[in-house]
Amino acid sequence: MTQMTNPPILPAGLAGHIARAIDAAGGWIGFDRFMEMALYTPGWGYYANASRKFGLMPQSGSDFATAPEMSAHFGRAMARQVKEALEATGTAEVWEFGAGSGALAHQLLDALGESVTRYYIVDLSGSLRERQQDRLQAFAGKVEWVAELPVRMRGVAVGNEVLDAMPVKLLARLNNTWHERGVASFQEGFVHADSPTSLRPPIEVEGGHDYLTEIHPQAEGFMRTLADRLDAGAVFLLDYGFPEHEYYHPQRSMGTLMCHRGHLADADALADVGDKDITAHVNFTGVALAGQDAGLQVLGYTSQGRFLLNCGLLDGMENASLPDRVMLQKLVNEHEMGELFKVIGFGAKGSPPWEPMGFAAGDRTGTL
Repeated sequence: MTQMTNPPILPAGLAGHIARAIDAAGGWIGFDRFMEMALYTPGWGYYANASRKFGLMPQSGSDFATAPEMSAHFGRAMARQVKEALEATGTAEVWEFGAGSGALAHQLLDALGESVTRYYIVDLSGSLRERQQDRLQAFAGKVEWVAELPVRMRGVAVGNEVLDAMPVKLLARLNNTWHERGVASFQEGFVHADSPTSLRPPIEVEGGHDYLTEIHPQAEGFMRTLADRLDAGAVFLLDYGFPEHEYYHPQRSMGTLMCHRGHLADADALADVGDKDITAHVNFTGVALAGQDAGLQVLGYTSQGRFLLNCGLLDGMENASLPDRVMLQKLVNEHEMGELFKVIGFGAKGSPPWEPMGFAAGDRTGTL
């Protein structure tokens, strides 16, 4: 393992906090711990500070746009699936993980009406919670914020771009030897440092070339926890990613880790910590297996474009304005979000099987 020494004077703020953690750990931490601190350290981490994250244009001071910000029709289409799921599972509560700006919650609550008796938001960010509360004032009597999942749950859970923000471990195959790629301090910043490891990707990566990728123990652990606590209901998760045979393709040799700031992307997660988002694509096979092995039933898996069309995204759009049509195209077109983003659905363990409308056509569960 490469050993680095801390600088004589540690940097201030979040960088200093991380540097002290590295020093306390003996000079090296796994990338997953670095990513967790960079994103979620109270007051300093990217998702815990007061900067604006969500918006359509960089002029707003935002860093990226998610589907609910792009079109309210996204939430209305999702609401059709959620309502069907509530009816099919005999439940009346909705749980949203990582509600961001609150746009999806507003769209779902507006469309679902009396179909939902309680809307729970699970979000670790205090600053985002304040924005959500402001946006959702009209539903104040129905919405409740919680910092963690309860021991028992009944309802329909949704998460849009949640899994990609969960910390990942980095694995690097160098000269045919696998290493865990971690982080060390160097001068007033950070550098990657590799340590030989017994960890491996879930499938063998063909070839002997150097190869960098991610594994997702936290996302898979999240699925196991959800399976254990969901007594009745369903789960729908939307995110960008691939099944594992695509995720660990020999040609994907630089991994999927990416940062976002000002609607621009870069791959340097060690720079400007706390000022930009850090994400990795989702291995949907790993998510499906973790949920299934813990007792959840996989209800379907498909592209976001197909899912939204199945849920009636275009219904009543004959007279839509040109800006509305442009945004809808971005949501469903293959060269935009429609193909890169996927949707996976689960049913609670022991519940009767049913077929969600979102997977009625174009189900790809067989490719996982």
